[in-house]
Amino acid sequence: MQPAGDRALLIDTSDLNAVLALTDHLSAALSAGELAGVEDLVPAARTVLVRLAADADLDATADALRDLVGVVGAGTARGDGAPSDALVIPVRYDGPDLDDVAELTGLGRDGVIRAHTGTPWRAAFVGFAPGFAYLAGGDPALAVPRRAEPRTSLPAGSVALAGEFSAVYPRESPGGWQLIGTTDLGMWDVTVEPPATIQPGRWVRFVDVADGGSR
Repeated sequence: MQPAGDRALLIDTSDLNAVLALTDHLSAALSAGELAGVEDLVPAARTVLVRLAADADLDATADALRDLVGVVGAGTARGDGAPSDALVIPVRYDGPDLDDVAELTGLGRDGVIRAHTGTPWRAAFVGFAPGFAYLAGGDPALAVPRRAEPRTSLPAGSVALAGEFSAVYPRESPGGWQLIGTTDLGMWDVTVEPPATIQPGRWVRFVDVADGGSR
């Protein structure tokens, strides 16, 4: 753990599962009023940033966090324990890279769709653009590299894969992920609170609209 400026602490972890476990633990402590002076938790791929209030005691908060961090066990990004209220995202599997992903994974087009819809995903962290959530814990057979040549523009609602993650592009933007489908479900709306449809920790399940959402 190290200071990040005068109003934040950065906690390093070993991997993404450790980030999820630590974020779950600290979120529960924050909700229970056990983390005085803490305003927000910002998970990333290997770290959790703890933002403090202006009047918080940095050293005292660091001591309290060390006690909590010490009791966190190994977590998991996988969806075995996904809740029944997981966000359902309807997908048309019509992405321009679906055939490439089918070849890279050896699963075929139908196999990619079954794998993508067959396991719940969990939002590990957000980044790249407002509303862009990195979804982890899906079928490991879907791990594919980013495209060799990123696109300069792709449409909002593009459903994509890269590395161990899946995501939905919240708006038109450049992007280098493999596009396997599209959804009409919005990911970002500044007129609602919170604006992001998917918050870190949220469980997500993709369904195939061509199959009536049954998979």
